[in-house]
Order: sequence, then C-alpha cells, then structure tokens
Amino acid sequence: MPTEDERTNGPIDILLVEPNPGDSRLFEEQFRDAKLLNTIHNISDGESALDFIHQRNEYSDEPRPDIVLLEPQLPGKSGIDVLSELKNDPVLSEIPVVVLTSSDAGEKVVQSHGLEADTYLQKPVEPEDFVEFVQSVEEFWFEIVQKPSQ
Repeated sequence: MPTEDERTNGPIDILLVEPNPGDSRLFEEQFRDAKLLNTIHNISDGESALDFIHQRNEYSDEPRPDIVLLEPQLPGKSGIDVLSELKNDPVLSEIPVVVLTSSDAGEKVVQSHGLEADTYLQKPVEPEDFVEFVQSVEEFWFEIVQKPSQ
C-alpha cells in the first residue's frame, strides 16, 4: 500500500468511463499535453468499469482508481448504476466521482435517481474548450481530493 505522501504527491490513477472513442482520445491527449502526472485507464462500459474498480476478472492487477470520470449514458449497465454501486459501498464511496455531462439536464437526471456525484463537469463541445476542462479536473483533484484531513 502506498503511504499518504506517495498518494498525495505521486501520479494519480484516473478511470475514464466514456463510450465515445473520440471523446476518450481527446481527453487523453489533453491530459498528456497538459503534462499532468497521472495514468488514465479508459473503459467504455459500466460493467467493465465496475470490474476495474472492484479489481476483478481481467482487471485484478489494475490499481484502484483515485478518481472516476463517469459518462452517465453507457452501453449495458448505465453510469447511474455504476454511481449507485460506488456510493452504496462503504469502501468505494471514498473514491471521488466526477460525472461528465453534456448539459445541465444531465446533472438533473443523475440527481433524479437520488444520487449525488462529488462534482459535475460539462463535457466541452469544441476541442479548444477541452484544455479548460482538463484544468478543472486537475483543480478538483488538488483542491477537493487532496485537501489535508483535519
């Protein structure tokens, strides 16, 4: 197990759950261009995302993610189902979940299921907006997730 310092100062493992290959590629490129210290694991469906987070089946050797970026509309098991399972598991509920929406309506849909993500980010429509999006994810990580416990 990594020490607190290693988890705070080392690379972060990001699980990106996004079915659109174009959005996934753009996301990965922008993180790389921003030279953020992280590893992005890209999963395109809800069932595989849960396997990855639970470290089971083909993902048994993968690290548990430090943060999950979750598209709610997934093939098979929906992002709502994934979020529900994470938030109802005492161990997994500690993992911050950022729901990626395409509009304010997407946030309301998630909330209408009685669920709450740690934060919501609207996916950019234009590639140049993606840099700002990546920075907002980085800021979320450092300001919310990494704040020292009191």
